[in-house]
Amino acid sequence: MKLNRLLEITTILLNKKTVTAAELAERFGVSTRTIYRDIDVLSASGVPVYSSQGANGGISILEDYTVNRAVLSGSERAALDSVLLGLQTLEATRYPEIDSILEKLGGIFKKVDSDWISVDFSPWGSNPNEGNKFSDIKAAILQSRVIEVDYINASNEKSHRKIEPLRLIFKSQAWYLWGFCLAKNDYRTFRISRIKSVRITNEEFDRKKLHIVESKSAEPEKEKPCIRLVLEFTGEALYRLCDDYDDEVLVDNGDGTYSVTLNFPEDEWVYGYILSFGAAVRVVEPAHVKEIIKERAQKIAGFYL
Repeated sequence: MKLNRLLEITTILLNKKTVTAAELAERFGVSTRTIYRDIDVLSASGVPVYSSQGANGGISILEDYTVNRAVLSGSERAALDSVLLGLQTLEATRYPEIDSILEKLGGIFKKVDSDWISVDFSPWGSNPNEGNKFSDIKAAILQSRVIEVDYINASNEKSHRKIEPLRLIFKSQAWYLWGFCLAKNDYRTFRISRIKSVRITNEEFDRKKLHIVESKSAEPEKEKPCIRLVLEFTGEALYRLCDDYDDEVLVDNGDGTYSVTLNFPEDEWVYGYILSFGAAVRVVEPAHVKEIIKERAQKIAGFYL
């Protein structure tokens, strides 16, 4: 895209100070005539570029220049905002290199307002990148290195795994690692928050086979069968229900209560989710989940007797 080339030319000039048209033409795979046309466009847009002759001549940009947002059209500014939003989203995972990228963009686009949104996917008080897990996993993926991790699955089972890491995935408010588990001899998905340590080994693997397994499902490891869960909430829980569910899912019973019908894998998370509502929820069905919640509520009450 021409816009991308213009922005990159500007960035190159800001960093290199002087570069020849031939060098730019070779870099972008275009003719020098095209480069000179690009320079004319930049100049007409208010970017102070100039050419100099001689042995050390070339195309330069005035020192201390920063790109004015006015050179971009409305749609291009919106696209730039989307890029910044994407970087803010990655920053929420606490990738250390994202900070430097945002800082560089801020230096180039002084008048771009990137502080209109703050993105943080992590729960209050948590740190999803504790111990630089994201950075280490990313490095292992790019270097095709096997990693060793200590992991706690949804069944509360602790294990030590060797994994060929293939992809980081954000899904349903959580980050996951998808890769080939050497212990299970199959592809598995691991929730990042449940990975307690990461060690990059010197053992390499062939990441080129990734395209062969693209069609494999990236479902969480040991996914339980889904159950049909019917819950009835009092009005005290309405604010949380609005946070979690669309209006189509939420049924107003007309008596101050609300019903929700959901399909969830049955595991400890489901029980904890229901109990988190305290006395503001009642399990309607299935019967066995109703009994489990009843027993746990009685056990909790027993702690305070």
